[in-house]
Amino acid sequence: MKNILRSIFYLFFPLLVGTIVGIVTSPGTEFRLLNKPPLSPPSILFPIVWSILYLLMGISYYIFRKNNNDETISLVYYIQLFINAMWSVIFFLWELRLVAVFWIIILDIFVGLLIYLFYKKEEISSYLNIPYFLWCLFATYLTIGFYILN
Repeated sequence: MKNILRSIFYLFFPLLVGTIVGIVTSPGTEFRLLNKPPLSPPSILFPIVWSILYLLMGISYYIFRKNNNDETISLVYYIQLFINAMWSVIFFLWELRLVAVFWIIILDIFVGLLIYLFYKKEEISSYLNIPYFLWCLFATYLTIGFYILN
């Protein structure tokens, strides 16, 4: 039973974190009034994309943990998840756009590092995080765009 609960935790923890952060930092009216950079997707797309990415992240970590017990990789995984969650707080709640630019670049670095570390131990886990990395790079572009335009 303990292994089943642990597996469920690994699979769904990123989605739970993302859901909580999404509720707490839900963009308000002020965000809708900001000038948006070119290629900004409609707001409805973000919860859909992030839900998929969080599930892929959870699946990748579950697969990794099923076959590995490398605590360094686990630490990088949870650090990047924390950085991811805090970006929304910094950008939406605190409205510190320049800090958010630097913060998301740190996220990009950690996600890239995570993919590299996963690749060395569990290749499929690294591949499952490539869409997440690409979306983070796109989010970096958007964050920089919001900072410049506002």
